[in-house]
Amino acid sequence: MRVPAPLEAFTALPGDGRLLAWTVDDGTDTAVVRAYAQFAQTTGIRLTLFATASYVSWGENRDVLAPLVASGQVQIGNHTWSHPDLTSLSDQGIIDELQRAHDRIGELFGVDARPFYRPPFGFHDRRVRAAAASIGYTAPTLWYGSFADSSLIPGEEIVRLGHEWLLPQHIVIGHLNHAPVTTVFPQLAQIIAERGLTTVTLNDVFHSERHP
Repeated sequence: MRVPAPLEAFTALPGDGRLLAWTVDDGTDTAVVRAYAQFAQTTGIRLTLFATASYVSWGENRDVLAPLVASGQVQIGNHTWSHPDLTSLSDQGIIDELQRAHDRIGELFGVDARPFYRPPFGFHDRRVRAAAASIGYTAPTLWYGSFADSSLIPGEEIVRLGHEWLLPQHIVIGHLNHAPVTTVFPQLAQIIAERGLTTVTLNDVFHSERHP
């Protein structure tokens, strides 16, 4: 049963089930975005992609992503337009970053990304949350476990971190920036299967005004 979307920052899924939210950020590498989309196609794994919407990878991969988004298997969340530290911006600057990304996501995929946004670096404060909420972004989405691949690390390290963090009710973060993760998709999928976890998008778990 879906529950209301949080109105504050959250790091995990509610309850005691065996769900896993695999979330992936940024999108600096077009090939990595495409590989994730193809991985979802072939395995059925459900993903939430937090798009930094200025990156050209989102438009370049619209052909493969759009059907997955339309089906609900892949959800697109808002990770700002240009990945700034939102706490360093004015209130209007925060709004502009989120709104510009929101508009681009809607243009590409025909969806409303609200209420879920991921503040870059996880940095947020009361002022950021208030500015974001003023345009409907009321659920700052953090994480409970990371593949630590925002920079280049070996695939074996990503698998090690997968063993550490792919656990029930966790929100795990990865990045769409470097190729090594794409070489270990089978190992990560095997961990999920062996642990009896079911991957979900945030919209699978939470309902909101835009996604009742």
